[in-house]
Amino acid sequence: MINHIYQLINPGVISVKYDDIDLDEGIIVKPEYMAVCHADQRYYMGKRDAKILKRKLPMALIHECSAQVVFDSTKTYNIGQKVVLIPNVPSSLNIDGMYENYGKDVKFLSSGYDGFMREFVNLPVDRVVPFYNMSSGLASISEFVSVAVHATDRFSKCCQKLRNRIGIWGDGSLSFVLANVLKETFPDSKIAVIGRNRLKLMQFIFVDETYTTDNIPGDFEVDHAFECAGGEGSYYAIDDIIRYINPQGSVMLMGVSENKIAINTRDILEKGLTFV
Repeated sequence: MINHIYQLINPGVISVKYDDIDLDEGIIVKPEYMAVCHADQRYYMGKRDAKILKRKLPMALIHECSAQVVFDSTKTYNIGQKVVLIPNVPSSLNIDGMYENYGKDVKFLSSGYDGFMREFVNLPVDRVVPFYNMSSGLASISEFVSVAVHATDRFSKCCQKLRNRIGIWGDGSLSFVLANVLKETFPDSKIAVIGRNRLKLMQFIFVDETYTTDNIPGDFEVDHAFECAGGEGSYYAIDDIIRYINPQGSVMLMGVSENKIAINTRDILEKGLTFV
């Protein structure tokens, strides 16, 4: 079966590659809706390091996608079943207690390997998840939501039990989704969001408190914190977190920075903080 793969070959340049799909194993789906991640934008706009682009391109982008089943050799799913695609290709090393996305030989589609910008996508049957009573467009961001769920799960396992107030630094889409997950998971905790954009902060009507970074109260403190700023903002967010967090708090790092940032290790040690 001939397939069309839409690969990024250089920043801003996409070319069609033709490939053959093996019908003897796994499941074949046809993408319906895709969500564009900041990582996809950085590749497309050439904002990654030149050495990284040279190593990873050509490559089909997109790792957030909903699709319909068109063929299933395992007979697990019916033709036309709506599913969400999982971009992780798990490690061959089964280490007890290690999450599948951290294995040494794990692969992530659209990061050095072709993502879901294809006419058809063939995957192992355990790499799709069926969904019901949800639009395909909304389902396409399930992978993005899973990032917040994963961080919340790890946080719940490592943080000390005092959770009166949890702070989120950042006012973008990741912060918004994370704030929803935290409110659902820890209904007795106050959720405070700290950002730079007043208009974005106005969207967080469901949290307990919002502050701009230049208007944080002098007596403000949090028991734990999530950093969702990313980029150059990571430095300022982490610095603020260390300043306002209580001793033995947990800090969940979720923002991605292309450049190395300085971290105040003296106060981290003094407060006995845990960074994840």
